Amino acid sequence: MSFESVPHECSAMPLAALPMVVLDTETTGLDAARDRVIEIGAVRPVPGQPVTDDDVIATLVNPGIAIPATSTAIHGLSDKDVADAPAFPLAMADIAAWTGARIVIGYSIGFDIAVLKAEHVRHGMIWRAPRSLDVAHLVHILAPNLPNPSIETAAGWLGIDVSNRHRALGDALVTGQIFRALLPRLRASGILTLAQAERACRSLTARLDGEARAGWDMPAYDTAGAQSVPELARIDSFPYRHRVADLMTSPPVRRPDAIPLREAMSAMVESRVSALVLDPANPASKPGIVTERDILRALERGDAATLDQPVSTIGSYPLVTIEGEEFVYRALARMNSKGFRHLAVTGSDGTVVGVLSARDLLRQRADEALSLGDGIERAETAEDLNRVWSDLTTVARALTNEGVDARMVASLISRELRALTEKACRLAEAQMHDSGRGGPPVPYAMMVLGSGGRGESLLAMDQDNAIVYADGAPPQADDWYAELGKTVSDILNDAGVAYCKGGIMAANAEWRMPVGRWRETVRDWIARPRPENIMNCDIFFDARPVHGETDLADTLRQDAIGDAKTARPFLRALALTASRFESPVGWFGRYRLTAGRVDLKMNGILPIFSAARVAALERGLPHRSTPERLRAVRQEGTATERSADNLIEAHRILLNLILRQQLRDVAAGLLLSNAVAPSELTEFDRQELRWALEQVPRIADLLGTPVVG
Repeated sequence: MSFESVPHECSAMPLAALPMVVLDTETTGLDAARDRVIEIGAVRPVPGQPVTDDDVIATLVNPGIAIPATSTAIHGLSDKDVADAPAFPLAMADIAAWTGARIVIGYSIGFDIAVLKAEHVRHGMIWRAPRSLDVAHLVHILAPNLPNPSIETAAGWLGIDVSNRHRALGDALVTGQIFRALLPRLRASGILTLAQAERACRSLTARLDGEARAGWDMPAYDTAGAQSVPELARIDSFPYRHRVADLMTSPPVRRPDAIPLREAMSAMVESRVSALVLDPANPASKPGIVTERDILRALERGDAATLDQPVSTIGSYPLVTIEGEEFVYRALARMNSKGFRHLAVTGSDGTVVGVLSARDLLRQRADEALSLGDGIERAETAEDLNRVWSDLTTVARALTNEGVDARMVASLISRELRALTEKACRLAEAQMHDSGRGGPPVPYAMMVLGSGGRGESLLAMDQDNAIVYADGAPPQADDWYAELGKTVSDILNDAGVAYCKGGIMAANAEWRMPVGRWRETVRDWIARPRPENIMNCDIFFDARPVHGETDLADTLRQDAIGDAKTARPFLRALALTASRFESPVGWFGRYRLTAGRVDLKMNGILPIFSAARVAALERGLPHRSTPERLRAVRQEGTATERSADNLIEAHRILLNLILRQQLRDVAAGLLLSNAVAPSELTEFDRQELRWALEQVPRIADLLGTPVVG
């Protein structure tokens, strides 16, 4: 029995979240082709949890030959120790079944893999190389000048205590500790995912050549092509393309919660619904819900008199709600995590506008959907969030392969970025409470800024967030919010959402203020449109609250939009800034390339979304997304229909090209960016790219400014 195949999706998975087994062998000698396995040990580390007996396995193996004394002197195993041990085929079957579809990690794992392969061949067993990662290679990448490549040297460099060495399980445990200690160093070097680690290891050509000459096997990396359709990506795209409002029953059927049960039943039958929204007699109380299942259970438990009792006695309070603009997959996640079959649906103002039932979702094969939201909803630690980014990549790839609009995929990615930030806030609050820091001193709101707020983030996302808290806080309150901001940023960075290089994070004082100071700051930005103020104000106008007292952030943004609408010099400066871009198309229609790529954000996306933002501010429009802003400006008759429509289409094309390049780069283990390689595009894509870039100068029609490029 050999190792199981690992899904292609693991390529995009953060190293800290890998489903892995750390493996080591003890052998009769150091000749990978001739010597035999006498012990196999392995550990399945669980992120953030101590290793238990269920997480380890170790088995002796009868090699069928005598163990040389020189080998016994190293690991202490003699012929007597292995006399009653199983032969390799039985021992390997147990190890393979226990390992499952996991990445095999080891220190100098190429030797262990070569020995295991030779044993398979020797016993006539089918061999399937596991996808593997060599911790010794990772150590060499980070510390190439260590005096020697031994596990003891690496452990000493990292301050790890080495004990029980030269036995398979002991070495596996030490290797697992070394790997965990390497993670923050790898992250700082730009190596976050499995594919990026594999790519870095492949660059060690001299070392790999030396290991090959010694008879070691080269670690097996991902063999799936970048353009392949991942096995897990064959999902129903419906929940990711449609909103809750598309499926809900509206308006909701409401009744006072004092009515008798029989009256509630009649209302359901007459209205052909499976749930009623219950309004309490006290207007200050929150409404509830009663479902057909609640009524059936009540009747099963009671008698005829049950029909006369108030429906409030079996209703559920308060209502669990979801916004109508949420994606259907978020509703699936909420229903699944809470065990509900109904959700009340709210409008933008928080009022209940409908009800979504599990019955509404059945026809869409809900159970086949890969639910991103469920992973975030259930997360209890920072480590639990690590898998979300790779799940997000899987869904993005699947939807792109199905031809789903890149703007819809970007909206989905942005939604999860906001959900990650909201969950990070909750985890950070819990950590601070447990450490004795208490709860928030005054109400506050966490905001996501920039592309995450606009709903236009792609996979190369980083953090852009800010905190606003209520006025009147005690002087030491900002210390609490500073710690919260830093903890949130650390959690997000560990989950794959990198720190903002520009420092636009609530951890920094300039992005963490009480309401009054925020108003003064924004008004100062508007009054003095210097380059840095323009940049800060630009990103602030896309803000969207994700946690806390959202009214604090919404009111602040509305006030800022009102101030900006009447500030003509400020708007003019914004317009001129948006108009300054350099076309990437040079003489004779050739692209100006950097390292074979053209940056489609700086030279395409950014001018379009900046111009749309300015045009919306000039009219005091509240919209956030670029297409919404452009459509609203067009409807007001202040832009030609053709110019607005062409910019909307150019925006779609550029987002699509960037997203598809990012998906190729994820599979190749490259750092993600907004730059696209024209050489990797089809002829049709090249034509679309050229047309889209030709539309960018049309921003002059929106702004009434010359395009400077």
